[in-house]
Amino acid sequence: MSTVEEIKEAISNLPDNLYTEIRKWFSEEDWKSWDSQIEKDSASGALDFLIEEAEQEQKEENLKDL
Repeated sequence: MSTVEEIKEAISNLPDNLYTEIRKWFSEEDWKSWDSQIEKDSASGALDFLIEEAEQEQKEENLKDL
C-alpha cells in the first residue's frame, strides 16, 4: 500500500468490525496531534491573543455566565 488511493481502497473493503477499529484509531491519533499542537501553541504564546480578547470582553461585560 503505497498510495492514498490504495489505502482508501483497502479501508473501504474492510469488514465492519475492522473498519470501526481503524476509525477509532484514526480519531485518537487525530486528537493526539491536535492536543500536541495546542500545547506547542500555548507554550509559545501563540494563543495569548485569546486570553487578551477574553479579558477585554470581560472588561466590557460582554461575557455570559455558564
